[in-house]
Amino acid sequence: MNKDNKRREALLYHAKPTPGKIQVVPTKKYATQRDLSLAYSPGVAEPCLEIARDIDNVYKYTAKGNLVAVISNGTAVLGLGDIGPEASKPVMEGKGLLFKIFADIDVFDIEVDTKNVEEFIQTVKNIAPTFGGINLEDIKAPESFEIERRLVEELNIPVMHDDQHGTAIISAAALINALELANKKPEDVKVIVSGAGSAALACADLYRLLGVQFENIYMFNSKGLLTKNNPSLSELQQKYARDMEPISLEEALVDADVFIGLSSRDVMSAQMLLSMADNPIVFAMANPNPEIDYNLAIQTRKDVIMATGRSDHPNQVNNVLGFPYIFRGALDVRATKINEAMKMAAVKALASLAKESVPEQVNVAYGATKLIFGKEYIIPKPFDPRLIAIVAPAVARAAMESGVAQNPITDWEKYEEDLLDRLGNDNKMLRLISNKAKMNPKRIVFAEAEHLNVLKAAQIVYEEGVGIPILLGSKEIILELKEELGFDAPVEIIDPKEKEEEGRRNRFATAYWESRKRRGIVLYDAQRLMRERNYFAAMMVNEGEADGLVTGHSRGYATVLRPMFQLIEKAPGASIVATTNMMMTSRGPMFLSDTAINIDPSAEELAKIALMTAKTARMFGVEPVIAMVSYANYGSSTNARASKVREAVAYLHEHHPDLVVDGEIQSDFALNPEMLEEKFPFSKLVGKKVNVMIFPNLDAANITYKLLKELYKVESIGPIMMGMGKPVHIFQLGASVEEMVNMATIAVLDAQEKERKKK
Repeated sequence: MNKDNKRREALLYHAKPTPGKIQVVPTKKYATQRDLSLAYSPGVAEPCLEIARDIDNVYKYTAKGNLVAVISNGTAVLGLGDIGPEASKPVMEGKGLLFKIFADIDVFDIEVDTKNVEEFIQTVKNIAPTFGGINLEDIKAPESFEIERRLVEELNIPVMHDDQHGTAIISAAALINALELANKKPEDVKVIVSGAGSAALACADLYRLLGVQFENIYMFNSKGLLTKNNPSLSELQQKYARDMEPISLEEALVDADVFIGLSSRDVMSAQMLLSMADNPIVFAMANPNPEIDYNLAIQTRKDVIMATGRSDHPNQVNNVLGFPYIFRGALDVRATKINEAMKMAAVKALASLAKESVPEQVNVAYGATKLIFGKEYIIPKPFDPRLIAIVAPAVARAAMESGVAQNPITDWEKYEEDLLDRLGNDNKMLRLISNKAKMNPKRIVFAEAEHLNVLKAAQIVYEEGVGIPILLGSKEIILELKEELGFDAPVEIIDPKEKEEEGRRNRFATAYWESRKRRGIVLYDAQRLMRERNYFAAMMVNEGEADGLVTGHSRGYATVLRPMFQLIEKAPGASIVATTNMMMTSRGPMFLSDTAINIDPSAEELAKIALMTAKTARMFGVEPVIAMVSYANYGSSTNARASKVREAVAYLHEHHPDLVVDGEIQSDFALNPEMLEEKFPFSKLVGKKVNVMIFPNLDAANITYKLLKELYKVESIGPIMMGMGKPVHIFQLGASVEEMVNMATIAVLDAQEKERKKK
């Protein structure tokens, strides 16, 4: 290889995404000396020289363009105050995780051991060449104002103090929509601000950009109204000081339109709320306890429009709605700063998104039948997957229009598509389904609770509020293991073999016998079987003493499946039972069926499995795009194994024309849109992203999901049982604690869905 080729290869090896475009950087090989010579010496010299020639090439050949520093000195950590840089580190690490989860931004957290403003500024300036952006965090006022001001002026990368601006941006979006619902204009409203710290001041500044008049803002600190004759106020607080005699918060709230709380709990009484104008807007954002309790506020006034900082009430003002996407947009155009135009673009994007139709997966996550713009939904939910593709482009556009973008975006459609691809395998679906389960936890029987890992899973389910475990097994063993785990919750423990359960065993046995006496079951056999935990657990669900069950950790799948089939009927209208595994892949959730039950399904059965899987996918907020996979493509084989898949597809096309499904098709064509469009442009899957794969037999489905799981560490949830009349789900033998927690969560969702259908 000549010198020019070596140089080109070294540059390609180190090349990063072009700013303004998003690409997935493949993992580099490192197995051979040649790989290492490209990664380091001598190959690494080439990108070094390129950067030396043109410093902007650092964005081309390194990770700088996707790297943000979260920096603090620990002087204002959460509500804990000045606890020092080391004690702030958990918060900074958590902030870094949020950047990665919500916007795929890499983060180094940096804790600086100085309270001296000049030393802090110099430290950040000295390390700035490493980063594409700086997120200042938990720095006390008034030092934080000067630190941010100087760094914004003196660095050529985006800098933002999220404590100041994050709450301002999110609450400003909420205020736009609240004012619309209240039929009020920003320039006419009287605004009372409880709190005069960095967040309160930033909020007031941003509200003024919305049109709120300076003379209509009354700001209070812990000592009362900010007034001109108060010498203790900072320079920035003086800006909002009133030239008047002090009045109390209670007096100020009379006929006020808006209350902004960034102070402490219970500073507002019900009487104060009653004194406000019609359709009052109350943003009580002190955490964890707001300035007025949410339930008290809505009971006091039916016309109040309320927001808090809490996730258990509507309208949570959560900074995660802003900072990940603001930095994402700023980084992607290589903005030199985050200016007011970019902040306002984020405000307006968030406000507009709350008025759009909400995706079903968001409704699922928050336990809502249908979220719709109104008093209880004035800002988007943090798990709304549209945020990255709405807020980041708005911020990027504003950066370009305001002249601070160094690498403008030209193909906006491609940019938004790539933003969504960035979400990748970040387990958002797991968080969504867990959140949904917590909204209405159900009683779930853990039929093998005397196994340590099963008990660990039950403990997590209980402690996270996902479900209410019922533990089956030896009481003595379970109590001993509970003590070992520190699991001291008063959950129900049942030993089916104990004498005290004889009455329930006999009742269950009689019910079982009555249902099966004409199918070879005698009462004695039914009584004997009720001493076995899986039979006992199934009857608990049948008799309404539990909402669902999970089992299978210690026994083979077929062994555990038998009692479920014997005791529990199929769902109404179901003629087949099948399973699907939800795989959390880099392209999003994928449903693979049938992975556990039907060994060699017929064409008719394959069609039914496809329909059940489509229904299951929708339960998780995923609109199904189904590939019926085979070793053949569209009639290329006349073998019966391929023909049955073709027949199943023909049936679905005729009887379910609205379902996006096609085949028979090889898996690579199903998953590769370019190959598919080139070779089979007539396919119904062209232009779609396949998220459901129906396999022609159990061998193919089971082998595929386990290969994905083990080779690529793809998280698998399943096998999810489909077609059963009750929420029954069986682990794979030896399932991990995490897998069992996920399956128990599925059992809760299944129980919720069946309850909903009954209503």
